[in-house]
Amino acid sequence: MPTDLKEIFEQAIADSKSLTDRPSNDTLLQLYSLYKQATDGDAAEPPSNPFDFVAKAKYETWAGLKGKTKETAMQEYADLVNKLKN
Repeated sequence: MPTDLKEIFEQAIADSKSLTDRPSNDTLLQLYSLYKQATDGDAAEPPSNPFDFVAKAKYETWAGLKGKTKETAMQEYADLVNKLKN
């Protein structure tokens, strides 16, 4: 069983790819934003195309996590994937 947070996060990423049920769009946005916050930190530039509604939703959800540490985002991502697995 993974012990350090990075291992737990990487296992959660692998597990997220083999979920039996497809999560709702809101949950997918949450997973995306937590992943981006954990790997890239705070969101930078908004998407340039105002009509790309998917990109806009992704950006807004990610930007909503501004200030959340990478470690906290990793833990929340892993917790959410574990909840989806069960």
